[in-house]
Amino acid sequence: MTKKRQHLAPDRAILYSFRRCPYAIRARMALKYSGIKVYLREIELKNKPAEMLQSSAKGTVPVLLLGNGTIIDESRDIMHWALEQNDPYAWLPKENADASGLIYSLLDDNDFIFKNWLDRYKYADQHPEQSAEYYRSQGEQFLTLLEHRLGQHHFLMGDNVSMADIGIFPFIRQFALVDRDWFYLSPYHNLQAWLDHFIQCQLFMSVMEKYSPWTESSEPLIF
Repeated sequence: MTKKRQHLAPDRAILYSFRRCPYAIRARMALKYSGIKVYLREIELKNKPAEMLQSSAKGTVPVLLLGNGTIIDESRDIMHWALEQNDPYAWLPKENADASGLIYSLLDDNDFIFKNWLDRYKYADQHPEQSAEYYRSQGEQFLTLLEHRLGQHHFLMGDNVSMADIGIFPFIRQFALVDRDWFYLSPYHNLQAWLDHFIQCQLFMSVMEKYSPWTESSEPLIF
């Protein structure tokens, strides 16, 4: 334990994060929504803190270190933990097993299928096996699914925000930013309105403030 760690409140969690990472964005949004104060440590991906790597061998953000020593290093698990502490608007409808199951099914589609095509679309020059347009067309299968759901309701699970919206939104934002003109000229009008809603919402803006990278000499930053 370093001298700086001794100044931290022992019951307050520490979150290692990277501002633009979609996984970290959804974790920060869930923590902020739940009213959970954490010590935020913004990292540089090319200079990851040794303390973070010692806590989580996977070496990617987000990583949440709880005051009791528990380490949560998957963004969906961080979201779930936060909602277990406080979920005032029922982002995760625990009393409805079918709805909860569908939320996790949509997150699976996002995390394990769509994210693959998103990465190839965004970094098409690193994946010359196919064109950027091909990778985009594969990602559009998920966009079509979301567009259909949003044609029925304001949000993915109905007329209220859910964990599915917050868990998926940062990745759609990243997809749209690859070619913003193409996205907003595409036929996904419901998805465009949904994306704009979250980009403009106070919760998202509140978790996107810029901070200097954390070092061992940094003053504790309460998020």
